[in-house]
Amino acid sequence: NPACNMARYYRLTVERNLFGEFSLVRTWGRIGMPSQSKIELHATEQDAQAAMIRRVQQKQRKGYA
Repeated sequence: NPACNMARYYRLTVERNLFGEFSLVRTWGRIGMPSQSKIELHATEQDAQAAMIRRVQQKQRKGYA
């Protein structure tokens, strides 16, 4: 939102870790600043994908595009 000087981003990826588990990796922050991350472990890729879809819908309700 340029009017509020808020250049933010939110990135979601599903990745497989070294132990064969699937992770939903969430990364967010302001553009040009250090980011923050959180990793959620899931037993299956389908669970991770479902969690990602829920998170995308949640962020879209808050105005992310």
